Amino acid sequence: MAEILDILISASFWAAALRIATPLIFGVLGELICERAGVLNLGIEGIFTAGAMSGWMAVYLGADLWTGLLIAALVGAAFGLLHGSLTVPLGLSQHVTGIGITLLATSLAYFTYRMTLPDVTSPPRIEPFQPVDLGFLSELPFLGPALFQHTPLTYLALALVAVTAYVFYRTPLGLALRTVGENPAAVEAQGISVYGLRIGAVMAGSALMAMGGAFLTMSAFNAFFFEMVNGRGWICIALVVFASWRPGKALLGAILFGAFDAFQLRLQQEIAVDIPYQIFLMMPYVLSILALVVMSRRAAYPKALMIPYRKGER
Repeated sequence: MAEILDILISASFWAAALRIATPLIFGVLGELICERAGVLNLGIEGIFTAGAMSGWMAVYLGADLWTGLLIAALVGAAFGLLHGSLTVPLGLSQHVTGIGITLLATSLAYFTYRMTLPDVTSPPRIEPFQPVDLGFLSELPFLGPALFQHTPLTYLALALVAVTAYVFYRTPLGLALRTVGENPAAVEAQGISVYGLRIGAVMAGSALMAMGGAFLTMSAFNAFFFEMVNGRGWICIALVVFASWRPGKALLGAILFGAFDAFQLRLQQEIAVDIPYQIFLMMPYVLSILALVVMSRRAAYPKALMIPYRKGER
């Protein structure tokens, strides 16, 4: 018990939790935007992978880090455009299309990597984002190491939570996005294009997902590895339900999962007993499922989610 308490009150634990949560914050915000507009995006896992590879590859070929991040976002937006074009005006199954996008994006990422670096046996390295020097804030006891010694992408993810919440609840665009996921006919009655709004939301959300992937190769690590996304996209889909489609609760859910993951890593090191390591690996997912079950019972999902809309229909 003492070892567990020591883990929970250490600044390094909470720093690791926030670092692990950062790609999830990007991903859950992206999925939340898509679903609030009425479109389920199961392409998130593949878009994560495509963003991770394209951002890293751009930097490896000579671009600066911020340009690499922009390229990753544009690649994600392109897959979002494809997903939105197939599911919104054509009304194709969002489940099947999303899984197809995941397979396509993942395969294209691996194919591009192999074609560009055919003779590489170990992943080449780049110079990733470095922690930001925030002056006296970085020197604060506990809070400094826990909150103020991260890379710029972590702070960008946190800022995007606030921006997303502001747009959703304080702007006409946010009102239109929330309404198109609840009652698209009301949006059309106001002279706003339901198709354009939904496709735009999917593109914006997919760009954020790809930025989450880019964090892995340009901030958390400095190389691209196959299977490095490791199911983070699927976790983001669950976190959207946990968050009841609200940006603030989405941040809480991402940090909670990050804390679970950081906890199991430290628990493996602290507990010297003969327990299969797979038990520890399962812990964050089991705890997330339990939290999801508790929270989802009260979740109010967007009424038009996954329901195709036809112009003129009521």
